[in-house]
Amino acid sequence: MSQEKRFCRNLGWLTAAEQLALADKRVAIAGMGGVGGRHLEMLTRLGVGRFTISDLDTFEYANINRQTGAAESTIGLPKIEVMAALALDINPEVKINAEFDQGISVDNVEAFLDGADVYLDGLDFFVMPQRRAVFAACARMGIPAVTAAPLGMAVGLLTFMPGEMTFEEYFRLDGQPELEQYHRFLVGLAPAGLHAGYLRDPTTIDLEKQIGPSTPMGAVLCAGVACTQVLKLLLGRDDPKPLAAPWGLQFDAYSCRAVRTCWQPWKLQKPSEPLHVGVEAATIES
Repeated sequence: MSQEKRFCRNLGWLTAAEQLALADKRVAIAGMGGVGGRHLEMLTRLGVGRFTISDLDTFEYANINRQTGAAESTIGLPKIEVMAALALDINPEVKINAEFDQGISVDNVEAFLDGADVYLDGLDFFVMPQRRAVFAACARMGIPAVTAAPLGMAVGLLTFMPGEMTFEEYFRLDGQPELEQYHRFLVGLAPAGLHAGYLRDPTTIDLEKQIGPSTPMGAVLCAGVACTQVLKLLLGRDDPKPLAAPWGLQFDAYSCRAVRTCWQPWKLQKPSEPLHVGVEAATIES
C-alpha cells in the first residue's frame, strides 16, 4: 500500500508537502507505557517516519487500564518490542531504533537523542534522575522537549525550547530530596490543579511509595495534546507559536475547563505551599 493511501485522511489539516516532510522527521520517545506508547501510535498514524524509543519494562496486568500495548496476549512481554511491532504494523515503512531496551541513563542519553528533531517524554512519573538527564541533554543539544502529564481526566502540557527556560530552571529540583522533587514536579506539571476537585480517594496517592491512580482518558488526552505540539514543532508552524515554559496548558475534560498557566516557583516561600502559590492562570474556557 502506498504512503499516499495510508495517510490520505491527514490531508487538509496537513498539506501534501507537510505530510511528505513528516516521513523524514525523527522523534525520540523515552518510555513506552500509558503515555509514551500512545505517543508512538499517534505519531505513527500521523505519518512521522523515524523514531528512537526506549523502555526496560514488561507489560503487567496493572497496565491494562490505560496502556495501548497492554492486553492479555502481551502480559510479560517487553513494552519496547510490543510497541515497535505495533508501529510497524501501522506503517511497515517506519524506521524505529529500539536498541534502548535497558532504558535511559546519563551514559547513553546523548546517543538516544542523536538525530532527533523533537524529544517527547513518556517516562514514568517517578523516574526522576533519568528524566532530568534527558531534559538537560535536550537543552545542551538544542532539541525541543515536550512533556504531557495525565492527571485524572486531564492533561498538563509543557514544552522546553532551545535557548529558553530549561526543565531545571522551571522545576528547581537541584539539591532537593527525592520526595520534594516529586512534589515540585507534580505541582509544576499542574499548577492550576484542575484535577484535584474530583479525586474520590486521596489515599490512593502516595509519593513516598511511588504509587498513584490513573485513567485511560488521561493517557489519551496526553497523546492528543502533546502530539499536536510535536506536529507544530516538526513542521515549524507558528500560527500561533507553541507555548514554551514557563507557560503551560492544562485541559480537564471532567470539569470542562482549560487554563494557560505561568508557573513561577521562584516566588514560593516554601516549596510545599498550596498548589496555587506562584501561579498565574488565564482562563481560556470555563
